[in-house]
Amino acid sequence: MAEKPNQVSKKILDRQRGRGIRLCKKCGTTRGLIRKYGICLCRRCFRESGEDLGFFKYH
Repeated sequence: MAEKPNQVSKKILDRQRGRGIRLCKKCGTTRGLIRKYGICLCRRCFRESGEDLGFFKYH
């Protein structure tokens, strides 16, 4: 029997999408993520630990 058009297949329900799947490695928030170079830190955690990673601020 074919699926009804209103039913969503189980494969689609298991897959997550959007911003919710990407989390900060340090605090776990989904907001303000810096994903460049595979850092995956939120902006607040990046300010705390950016110098340890080799980044520095210009004055």
